[in-house]
Amino acid sequence: MDTELYSFALKNALNEMVNACQGITSAFIFKKDRELIIGDEKTPEKTIMRAVDLFDSILEKAEAIGGFKCTAINGSMNRLNVSRMGDFYLVTTTPTQVDINYVNTLTNVLIPTVLKILEKIHSAPTKSTQPPMEIEPEIPKTEKQVEEPIQEITTEEKTETIKHENLLPEPPVSQLIVENLGGLLVPSDTVRIDSVMLTQWKELYKDKEIAEVEIETFDGKSTRCKVKPIKDAKYEGKGIIQMPEKIQLTLEIKKGELVRVKPAIE
Repeated sequence: MDTELYSFALKNALNEMVNACQGITSAFIFKKDRELIIGDEKTPEKTIMRAVDLFDSILEKAEAIGGFKCTAINGSMNRLNVSRMGDFYLVTTTPTQVDINYVNTLTNVLIPTVLKILEKIHSAPTKSTQPPMEIEPEIPKTEKQVEEPIQEITTEEKTETIKHENLLPEPPVSQLIVENLGGLLVPSDTVRIDSVMLTQWKELYKDKEIAEVEIETFDGKSTRCKVKPIKDAKYEGKGIIQMPEKIQLTLEIKKGELVRVKPAIE
């Protein structure tokens, strides 16, 4: 894969992560050899480069004792989290009062998943192994065929063409973290997401009622189910999708995993 495309995909993933988790104030990824350094759009490049310079000396000392997988540095107001993912190091900054388990759940799912997908694309063969198709020689048209009358487009056909041109916008895809949804009166075929997101979808499709969503895992499993707004205020604005156990079993996922969600538009 082209390095520029690789960097673009990682940068988008970092921005999605920072937007989904308001507790993350900055995030960047780097390789020890500095072959690749990517930061979110809110963190200045000078800040990232100074931090990478500092980590160079820390990593050299860590290698002498066998390296490390993750570490956290606590300050008076902020916490610096460092996670190793193969050849990459993910660095995030969060306030000390933020729920670190929630942050770790997000970072340990999203970025490794993106890296795994990029590696698969990078290692995929780019040349086709199929033999070239034989091209049949074009047979010249006879004089009779050339002189065949061209049928005029009827008014009905023109109307149908205009209908196809006025297509609805492509459904927006959001990446949300699975949270359990249970209870005696909770329907097993309905998920709950932010009311703000539902309102945005409704405005996008000119007040069209959004009654269902399509959910897809990063393993390619998908399902379609009903949707309603989240009732519990503590989950609002946190990039959460509340999901009954039945739907989790269908998708073969569990609490804390990341899924893609988009409105189901006919």
